[in-house]
Amino acid sequence: MLVAAPLLFAGLGRAPFDDPGEGMHAEIARELAMSRDPLALTLNGVRYVDKPPLLYVLIAAVSTVSGPSEAAARAVSACAALAAVGATAWLGAHLLGPRGGLVAGVALLTGIGFFAYGRYVRPETLFVAALAGGFALCLVGIRDGRRGLCAAGLALFGCAALAKDPLGALLPPLAIGVALALAGRARPFSAWLPGTGVAACLIIGFGWWVGAELRTPGFGWYTTIDNHVLNVARARHFADEDVPLTAVEFLAVAIGSTVPWIIAAGVAVWSLVRRRAWRSADEVGWVALTIWVVGVFGITALSPFRLPHYGLPASFAVALLAARGWELHGGRRLLAAHLVFFATAALGCGAVWIGGGAQLLTSVMDVTDVATMKAAAAGLPPPVPPWEEFRPVFLSAAVTFGLCALALVAVMTLARSPQRRRSLGVLVVGATMLATMPGVTRSLGVVTSNRAVRDLAWTVARQAGPDDVLAHEGPIENSGALEWYSGRRPVIVDGLRSVLGFGAERPESRDLFWDADRLRQAWTSGRRVWVVSVRSPGRSVVAGLPGARLLGVSGGRALWVNAIR
Repeated sequence: MLVAAPLLFAGLGRAPFDDPGEGMHAEIARELAMSRDPLALTLNGVRYVDKPPLLYVLIAAVSTVSGPSEAAARAVSACAALAAVGATAWLGAHLLGPRGGLVAGVALLTGIGFFAYGRYVRPETLFVAALAGGFALCLVGIRDGRRGLCAAGLALFGCAALAKDPLGALLPPLAIGVALALAGRARPFSAWLPGTGVAACLIIGFGWWVGAELRTPGFGWYTTIDNHVLNVARARHFADEDVPLTAVEFLAVAIGSTVPWIIAAGVAVWSLVRRRAWRSADEVGWVALTIWVVGVFGITALSPFRLPHYGLPASFAVALLAARGWELHGGRRLLAAHLVFFATAALGCGAVWIGGGAQLLTSVMDVTDVATMKAAAAGLPPPVPPWEEFRPVFLSAAVTFGLCALALVAVMTLARSPQRRRSLGVLVVGATMLATMPGVTRSLGVVTSNRAVRDLAWTVARQAGPDDVLAHEGPIENSGALEWYSGRRPVIVDGLRSVLGFGAERPESRDLFWDADRLRQAWTSGRRVWVVSVRSPGRSVVAGLPGARLLGVSGGRALWVNAIR
């Protein structure tokens, strides 16, 4: 955790909020800080029911103490990432010893996907932290016969449901139960499902959902049926504009987010399968972690709806399996596999740096980035940052990976004992990945700065008069921080296909959602109207309005105004 903290917290406030992505969640937390009602979350003043309140409550609490800022909002995710690293290292130490725990913690921290979300305002890192802590307490409690630890672990699974999804309270105990059943140790259930733990899991995990249904009738149907069952069937009533990945794209992103640790994790899983380890009571923990990884990756790949971050819940289990792979199977073959990987990565990064990687950058973001996919679907230029801003990152990566490959050659050549080779090999890999994380931080900052709504919002804040109208064309979550930065609440035009589709049907929200006719009336009323649009000029209703002036297109958005004074 001491290793992780500087990497996770350094420079959290340097970049503006990313949109879509961070801005929406930061704005929900800001509005919660004013309303102080976690049973009635709002975005842009509209009831928001897609996610439970844990992230927003924590951000609001931090912002109350330190003041609202990008750093305050991101600090919650960074703290959650730190907790996840600690829980993973603690479980690794109990299962493998101190070195194994250290390797597991470093492996989780330096997974590119996990590290990026650890510096990003979204509920995913809180979700991973609760899952990692729950698995750690439950598996150690089962091994040592300590029901108190199992009860605490189940309570953390309830926190996972409160962070992101009710499945977080149900699926982890299921994975552990299957592993116990395969080993013939599922009974007595009270040994690993103590009543106090089950009650805590259900109360923490589902109490808010019950309260939200009582407060907002229809919420339960929306959450369980529309947002899960119908979403998987691609038949939602309240559909949004998310663009799903194909199964191959999802698996590529999920695996790529955990390299190179997925190599050692794969070795560990193969060893467990080959030995039919599920029959052994001593391997229950490892079998449960394997079931969790395969379940997260497999179920998501088979589902018709997949987003890039859907593989993150498996990240801590991949890290633990990677630590096992190094501790128990870290021979010459594993070292050779990492040598090939880092040598190939060094050559690839070097070639991209020399030859230019604009096309590669666009292709990668087309697959991994929701904002880029949404912009393409809307007909806008993709908000891909200029290649020159990424070029130094590729040079640094090429040098770092090349040095790692050379160091691995030295380890394989000079280290005489298998134990020495294993220790030095994993040290080289861990140090290399730690050295790579500042480049990930820089890349994340470049991406967010180039597609943030902040500059457009500041333009409106500086130039708009008190009687001017601010409108947003398209789902407001695509520019969630517009109100945060502009200080004005926009009306929403053509934004019903959105995460606010459910809230838009409530009576108090009707004046916030406009159709094209109402926008035209305001446009021709003599008032100045500003429109931030996530539609291309050819698809925007603003383009056909009289006197429409396009002030610019940037970050996947267009800024229009009907008059300039």
